[in-house]
Amino acid sequence: MRVLLWHVHGSWSTAFVHGRHTYLLPVTPERDADGLGRARTYPWPDSAVEVPAGALRDEHVDVVVLQRPHELGLAAEWLGRRPGHDVPAVYVEHNTPRGDVPNTRHPLAGRSDIPVVHVTAFNELFWDNGVAPTVVIEHGVLDPGHRYTGEHPRAGVVVNEPVRRWRVTGTDLLPRFAEAVPLDVFGMRVAGLPQRLGLPEELLRVHEDRPQDRLHAELARLRVYLHPIRWTSLGLSLVEAMHLGMPVVALATTEAVEAVPPEAGVVSTRMDVLTAALREFVADPAQAGHAGEAARTAALKRYSLDRFHADWDRLLYQVGG
Repeated sequence: MRVLLWHVHGSWSTAFVHGRHTYLLPVTPERDADGLGRARTYPWPDSAVEVPAGALRDEHVDVVVLQRPHELGLAAEWLGRRPGHDVPAVYVEHNTPRGDVPNTRHPLAGRSDIPVVHVTAFNELFWDNGVAPTVVIEHGVLDPGHRYTGEHPRAGVVVNEPVRRWRVTGTDLLPRFAEAVPLDVFGMRVAGLPQRLGLPEELLRVHEDRPQDRLHAELARLRVYLHPIRWTSLGLSLVEAMHLGMPVVALATTEAVEAVPPEAGVVSTRMDVLTAALREFVADPAQAGHAGEAARTAALKRYSLDRFHADWDRLLYQVGG
């Protein structure tokens, strides 16, 4: 099949374009948010093909994979075909609802012609989906391999824009975690974070926007992975850390309670439990290693690319014929 999608989320898109189809990625001269084209810091296969936005009308498209509400208009304008009417479409919901959460209505809740694909069961449960048909297709991850050494007695955190997103990403909690163990924070727009939090570099080091392979290599040298995020459907960085063989300490919020089994780490809403777990893993490399092995086993079983692509193929052929 020929599948049109926008490059929005790097890790999710990387897993998706490793399937068996041809993936058409709109590209604009500015390579802005609506025309990023192929990823530059992730390994993508040749079947992910850039198409200039102005040339999309000449492309055969079997199905459109939407990920943002305004892509409905973009697809209609650039393709000359309306998703759900003139060309089959599905909508991937990556995010948890915002605002008045129990009553947050999904942007496609009033449409029955475009299925909404939730990446977690938590998302499907918490969004008001209205009349839209829904399906849950959990994440798949390109396995980076067991790379954990845990040689550095520090905790790793991966988060993008921690200053802007603040409480959503649990940025306000980092000083309390840093009192327990020193932290290394990776991600986009993390520069200046230690100063903003009033923490010395020995307690919080930042690493700006690493290519994925380098990120994995550096992360795997840390003793434990910390997932401080309060409100996200399921951070793929958490699943990637589990694939690396890292033990996990995570807030018991959204889908994390389903993703991390007890033998793989500690998941709690209690800060005293979480900080104690960080200290224990840092102090006991053998315990950390055993939990990391369990984390990797669980991640390989639940978030494999084979399962992910089988689920997606089933839906794409159902919708696109």
